[in-house]
Amino acid sequence: MILVTGGAGFIGSNFVLDWFDRCDEPVLNFDKLTYAGNLDNLAALRDDSRHLFVQGDICNTEQIAALLAQHKPRAIVHFAAESHVDRSIHSPAAFIATNINGTFSLLEAARAYWGTMPDMEKSAFRFLHVSTDEVYGTLEPDDMPFTEAAPYAPNSPYSASKAASDHLVRSYHHTYGFPTLTTNCSNNYGPYHFPEKLIPLVIINALAGKSLPIYGDGLQIRDWLYVRDHCAAIRQVLQTAKPGQIYNIGGWNETTNIDVVHLLCDMLDGLAPRTSGSYRDQITYVADRPGHDRRYAIDAKKIERELGWRPAETFESGLKKTVQWYLTHEDWINNVQSGAYRKWMDKNYKQRGDGIQIIS
Repeated sequence: MILVTGGAGFIGSNFVLDWFDRCDEPVLNFDKLTYAGNLDNLAALRDDSRHLFVQGDICNTEQIAALLAQHKPRAIVHFAAESHVDRSIHSPAAFIATNINGTFSLLEAARAYWGTMPDMEKSAFRFLHVSTDEVYGTLEPDDMPFTEAAPYAPNSPYSASKAASDHLVRSYHHTYGFPTLTTNCSNNYGPYHFPEKLIPLVIINALAGKSLPIYGDGLQIRDWLYVRDHCAAIRQVLQTAKPGQIYNIGGWNETTNIDVVHLLCDMLDGLAPRTSGSYRDQITYVADRPGHDRRYAIDAKKIERELGWRPAETFESGLKKTVQWYLTHEDWINNVQSGAYRKWMDKNYKQRGDGIQIIS
């Protein structure tokens, strides 16, 4: 069995579903079920005996310790995190609590459990910490992409909290010999993505006839990674990487935000056309996010060279799969749009420009 934290969130739930597509090893899924944790993501596993879901908080060391002692997982894959930059700007305390204190609590419980294991099981155990490229800060247009040796320079409360958690994980390996692995990924997209992030927000707002809010000039550059490609990379790292290693996971898809939106609009024009005009007509520019990083770019050559992983999807093929998924999962979209979510969207976008329509 493996333990997955945050396995009801966007990347975590995709990882669990992808895991069972490829093997029968059971998963103990531990998730707090905050606003972005959604058991509907895992509906296909409701009657699957391989999947054991437990609701809980990674800050609760005692609960985690009890689960480890009871179920004896051979590995932990740690997705659980607050992850939205805008939310970290408005409410940073939750990011400190979950991303830093929660990771510390999880490390403490896992290290104590690891210390009780028989030598053979102890040598095979892994703690895989899933992080972000945002810990490296921002790049200028002509800068080389981030490698695993890039200095940390986080620019938001979110990225600072993830940087702190990365440092904690690293320290547990170097101080205690605890068998950690860390992955730093670029922007993920795909099914089950909570609609506060750019790609699902644009798809859902476009179909609803609402404005498509673009921060600033829309020329911020991100590297985009299809979520199932990310899942494949994590499986490969978990299976073959040596303890203490760090791997950047990227999609080799540097694209400006406005080009992403244009591509989405063009795909929707073909797959679900409006009665007149293009979805591009709904684009609206709003005030930029404070401290908005201009460019992220991942150099993912190390994981390809050492572990043989490279993304299977192009940006266009992955984006088309994503758009088609949202077009055929209206019930899921309706279920995630709770009253709390509407209040958040109103708070975040209405203060950035008058006339911006919010998902309702």
